[in-house]
Amino acid sequence: MTSEDHRPEHETPPVAPSRNLRRVGLVAVVAAIVIAVFGILQRRGHEAEVAQWTRQQAIPTVAIITPRPGPSAQRLVLPGTVQAWYEAPIYARVSGYLKNWYFDYGAHVKKGDLLGEIDAPDVDAQLAATQAKLNSARAEVNVREAERQFAETTYARWRDSPKGVVSVQEQEGKQADYNSAVARLNAATAEVAADQGEVDRLKALEEFKRITAPFDGVVTARETDIGALINAGSGTGGGNGPELFRVADIHKMRVYVQVPQQLSAGIRQGLTAVLHLPQYPDKTFKATVATTSNAINLSARTLLVELQADNPDSLLQPGAYTRVDFELPSNPDVVRVPTSALIFREQGMEVAVVGPGDKIELKPVTLGRNLGTEVEVIKGLTVADRVVNSPPDSLAAGDAVRIAGEQSDAGSGSVGQAINPASEDVATAPESKQH
Repeated sequence: MTSEDHRPEHETPPVAPSRNLRRVGLVAVVAAIVIAVFGILQRRGHEAEVAQWTRQQAIPTVAIITPRPGPSAQRLVLPGTVQAWYEAPIYARVSGYLKNWYFDYGAHVKKGDLLGEIDAPDVDAQLAATQAKLNSARAEVNVREAERQFAETTYARWRDSPKGVVSVQEQEGKQADYNSAVARLNAATAEVAADQGEVDRLKALEEFKRITAPFDGVVTARETDIGALINAGSGTGGGNGPELFRVADIHKMRVYVQVPQQLSAGIRQGLTAVLHLPQYPDKTFKATVATTSNAINLSARTLLVELQADNPDSLLQPGAYTRVDFELPSNPDVVRVPTSALIFREQGMEVAVVGPGDKIELKPVTLGRNLGTEVEVIKGLTVADRVVNSPPDSLAAGDAVRIAGEQSDAGSGSVGQAINPASEDVATAPESKQH
């Protein structure tokens, strides 16, 4: 009996090795195909995500700001000059020598107070001579009046004589004598009037020898001394006389300010201001706009504004420099933005605003004051606008933008995995098996 005769009847005959290898190869091929297809699909998905991420990254990221409302009051600071309420230089009206002065600079005087006296011998001599001439003319008038009366009486007697006693020729001669006497009297009377006028003029000059204060105030200058030669005149208009005294009324002061044309619209009568003087660093003075010149200076393009300030303590001095702080009413439509938000292009001044759908809108704006790092926008923006700060030069209307600090789909983790090196290894592994 052989070994085959002793093998169990239910035992399966062994499979041939070639058939097993074919099965394993087929399974490996199918697995490789599945992995390759999955890898290709996954890579294409990643490529689509990377393309989308690239497009998202091409959208510029911008920082936005909100315009700030303007202040409740607009502060305007300008230099000003303090002047006296009244101020008058006093010159001599007669020539001579200063006889005496009675008030020095800094003295407070009342209207009519005698400041100085001038010795004018020339005027005295002219007055005496003219007075003598006037007296002589008056005596001449008396003589001519007597002649007129005699001629009138003689003419009346000849005129009233009975007819035929005197001739008509004699009557006419007496009438001519009377008319001549009247003419001589009129001439003498005119001479008296002329001499009287000259006397009055010289007496007025005599009064000008007394230099008096024109109003209550303080003597701010004395430019002469006793014995000094005084020439009549004001130093202008052909006169060559020097200024003798200067008197200023400082109970109230005027302050003059040149306001630039661009800022002059807010200046009106009754507007208050605060004065700061260098010599009083801890003090301020109130002033009120009294009037303006209502005209723009052609050379400086400024508006002359006059303010008035009380000066009860005489601290404000004529000719002093002051800093004038105006409190102008604010425009509620005015907003402030950084200067970095402005766009200078051919269309003029513009500002980029993020509109609906995060799309860019370019708004033309009208600027007000330049505050250094900020500017005032008086037209074109509101506090509700989302303004782009430091916009790129290539930014145009209609461009989509991403706002810095906001989460978007472009920042999701799937895209990060697509560009992760480890993910690339997984995606490329099937291709290496295919090869």
